Amino acid sequence: MSESCNHDCSSCSSKCSAANDLIEKTNEFSKVKKVIAVVSGKGGVGKSMVTSTLAVMSQRKGYKTAILDADITGPSIPKAFGVNEKAKGNDHGIFPAETTTGIGVMSLNLLVENDTDPVIWRGPVIAGTVKQFWTDVIWGDVDYMFIDMPPGTGDVPLTVFQSIPVDGIVIVTSPQELVSMIVGKAVKMAEMMNIPIIGIVENMSYVECDCCGKKINLYGESKLDEVAAQYGIKALARMPIQPKLASACDKGTIELCEDSQWLTDAFDAVESAVPVE
Repeated sequence: MSESCNHDCSSCSSKCSAANDLIEKTNEFSKVKKVIAVVSGKGGVGKSMVTSTLAVMSQRKGYKTAILDADITGPSIPKAFGVNEKAKGNDHGIFPAETTTGIGVMSLNLLVENDTDPVIWRGPVIAGTVKQFWTDVIWGDVDYMFIDMPPGTGDVPLTVFQSIPVDGIVIVTSPQELVSMIVGKAVKMAEMMNIPIIGIVENMSYVECDCCGKKINLYGESKLDEVAAQYGIKALARMPIQPKLASACDKGTIELCEDSQWLTDAFDAVESAVPVE
């Protein structure tokens, strides 16, 4: 423990033994084997799309899969899966909603009366809600849980990394020039929290012409290999701007979309780095 420690672990990222005491257990009706957090240094890079697609691939391979939507102020997971019914519960806890193929989902949009109701809460309240999604939801037996994180390195990511036993993270980014700096923040936070980085996915990497198949770099040349090498992490995938996949998210039919092969290697990396025992 640092000599300057003020014993307030909720605002600390030091790797001392006291931090291990902050890990929360799930309830007695839940057994989550592996937890993968999908993170980004900034918003608007397609993190929720990557989270949803990885979860769909996991379920297709026969793993019991769940998604914890930790993006409290901007939840989008229910919409991607077409989940509209509200969450229910009993004296033992809250039951997650289930998608068409059986993926368990918990999101704030499943608890508020209207999907468009704004969440005007202070940071500690938002972080506490995410923690309750882990402790109070009756997840059942889950092989892989994917956590759709809010962008940045604020209260919620800190709460997730300190309170939930995250086994690895996937970083999502885009090709813009600022990417290196933004990815660096996510990488350094993961290192400070002693959480393994599985790799990085570059979304909106290019668009492919329907006529000639030429790849057009709308946002400039890909920085994926350069950034991955800079921070010593694995480049998992380059995802193009794919109208069919985006449309499937908007329509709530992402489970039916077959245009997601770019993340095949990414899920294989998750499966290899964090195998279910």
